[in-house]
Parts: sequence; structure tokens; C-alpha cells
Amino acid sequence: MPRHQLTDDQWECIHDLFPQPQRTGRPPKDRRQVINAILWVLRTGSPW
Repeated sequence: MPRHQLTDDQWECIHDLFPQPQRTGRPPKDRRQVINAILWVLRTGSPW
């Protein structure tokens, strides 16, 4: 597992907090990857 990403145990704790993807619109992205990206931005202070 790459450094500074959610571990499997951490992901198991929070994965139920996110709603199921809708059947309309764009296909959903992997939620874990999105959360890791948000955490990276918050940690590094990088602009969007």
C-alpha cells in the first residue's frame, strides 16, 4: 500500500458513510480513490 493512503481497516470504518451511487449521470469513481485524493490535498495544501 502506498504511503499516506487509507488502510483497509480505516476504509472499513468509513465506507458505510457514503451513499450508494445513482443510476443516472456519470459513472461513479472509486470512492476510496476520491477520499485519498481529498486527504492528499488537505495534507499538502495543494490547490485544486
